[in-house]
Amino acid sequence: MINITVKDILKATGGFLLCGDENTVLTDICIDSRKIKEGDLFVPLLGGNVDAHRFIESAMETGAATLTSQHNNVVISEKAFIRVDDTEKALQDIGLYIRNRYRMPVVGVTGSVGKTTTREMITAAIAMDRPCFHTEGNLNSQQGVPITLSKMTDEYDAAVIEMGISEPGQMKVLSSMVKPDIAVVTLIGVAHIEYLKTRENIRTEKLDIISSMRKDGLLLLNGDDVLLHEIKDSLPCRTMTYGCGEDCDFRAENIHFEDKYTVYDAVFGDERVTVRMNVLGKHNVRNSLAGMAVAHELGIPFEISSKAFEDFHGQRQRILAQENRYTILDDTYNASPDSMKASIDVLCDIDCKGKKYAVLGDMFELGENSLEYHRQIGEYLCDKKIDAVIVIGEHAQEIKKVLDECETKHAETFSFTDNEEVAISLMALLRPEDIVLIKGSNGMHLNEVVNILAN
Repeated sequence: MINITVKDILKATGGFLLCGDENTVLTDICIDSRKIKEGDLFVPLLGGNVDAHRFIESAMETGAATLTSQHNNVVISEKAFIRVDDTEKALQDIGLYIRNRYRMPVVGVTGSVGKTTTREMITAAIAMDRPCFHTEGNLNSQQGVPITLSKMTDEYDAAVIEMGISEPGQMKVLSSMVKPDIAVVTLIGVAHIEYLKTRENIRTEKLDIISSMRKDGLLLLNGDDVLLHEIKDSLPCRTMTYGCGEDCDFRAENIHFEDKYTVYDAVFGDERVTVRMNVLGKHNVRNSLAGMAVAHELGIPFEISSKAFEDFHGQRQRILAQENRYTILDDTYNASPDSMKASIDVLCDIDCKGKKYAVLGDMFELGENSLEYHRQIGEYLCDKKIDAVIVIGEHAQEIKKVLDECETKHAETFSFTDNEEVAISLMALLRPEDIVLIKGSNGMHLNEVVNILAN
C-alpha cells in the first residue's frame, strides 16, 4: 500500500479508533498472523474452524495496526486498534477505497475454467506496450481481491484482476470493488456446481461481473461456449466475442502446430496477424485471443500484443522436459471436467516418440452428479491414443470403470490409492522418450507425484 494511514482505514471502513495514532503509516495488509511484518495492518477473519481474533495480541507485537469486530476484545497498546462491524466487509471496503484512487483501465476476468491463464495472457499482451498490474497467485476470492487491490500503485498504466466465486451473490461484491472497465468471461463449466446447482445459475452469477462495470465498458465473452453465445445479444452492455467460431468478433483461423509451437491467425475485421505460442491446446488459443482482444480495446495493435505469447510461461500447465529423462505435463493446480478434457487434448497433441501416460485424480466441488462427471471423462478418453491411464481417488475410479468397459479404448488402466505409489510405479514405467500428464483437483496433492518424478 502506498500513502495509506490509519486515518484512511477509518475513512474507508467507518471504524472507530480504540487506541493508537491515526497518522500511523501502513505498508501492507496481512490476514495470516504468522506472516505479519512491521508496518502491516492485521485483519483477523473468521474462518471455518478458527477465529483469527485470537491472534490479535501476537500480531500487534510486530504489525502496525489491527482491526477487530469483537466488542470484548480490547488490547491496550500504543499501536492502532480499530473496531469495525465486520472484518471481511472492512477488508473489502479498504480494497474499494484504494481502487477508487486510480484511473487506470481495469480488466476483470472470471469464468469456470481458464481464469488464471487468461488473466496471465491478458497481462502479457498489455505489458508489451505499458506497465500492467495484475493478480498474483490465487488472490481472486472475497478476501483475495481486496488484498490484490491494496497492492495497486501509480507506477502502472493498466490492471488485470482475476475474480473467482463459489457461492451466489459473491460476484456482485467483487464487481463493486473492482469496477471493471473491461470484463472477460472465459467459460461456463461445472466448477462449484455443488453450491450453484446448475450451469445456468453459474452463468448468471459470472455475468454479475458487469454489475459495477462502467456504462461504456466492454464485456468480452468466449463465443465458443454455447451458454455464453446464446445470450451475447441480450445483455445490457457493449458485448463482443472471441473464439474459433466463424461468427466470433475476434477469431482464430488456420490453427496448427509447428515444432512445439501452436500457430494460428488472429482475425478482427480486416486485421490479421500470425500468432506463435509456446503453449499447447486449443483452449490456450482462446485464452491468447482474449489477451489480444483486451489489448486491442486499449489501443494496442495485434502486431505488438501477439508477440507476448512466443515465450509465455503461465503458472498452471507446466511442461517439465528433463534432459535424458521423461517429460512431465504438470497440471496439478486444479481440475474440472472442462479443464480435464483440455489437458487430455494437450497430451494427445504433443509430439512424442515414446508412450503417453495420464495420471488423473478426483475433481472436487461437483455436487451430487460428481460420479457422472467422472464417468464422462472416461467416455472422453475411449478413443484417445493414450497408452495408459492411472487413476487415484474415490471418484476417479469411475474413469477407470468406463474405460475398462469401452471396446474402442487404446489405454491400459491402473488404479492407486497413494501418491507415492503412483510416483514409484511411474518411475518403473517411464522411459526418456515418454510423457506423462498429471491432473487433478488441488486437494488431491498430485504435486507430490510431480515433485518425486522431477527430483
